[in-house]
Amino acid sequence: MNIKEIKEKNFIELGKMLAEKRSESLKLRFDIQSKQAKTHRKYRDCKRNIARIMTVLKNKEVK
Repeated sequence: MNIKEIKEKNFIELGKMLAEKRSESLKLRFDIQSKQAKTHRKYRDCKRNIARIMTVLKNKEVK
């Protein structure tokens, strides 16, 4: 996911996207612990997307 795409969304869409990414992150973490996932790449990307969304939300709150 690109930061430009995230900046174009409003608060409601960002909130939904954040909840979705957090649940995906939880699922991926359990898959990694139960040895079902072979790589950690998706989990790392998911965490980065969560951080990007939270950064954009914080910046929109300040402005």
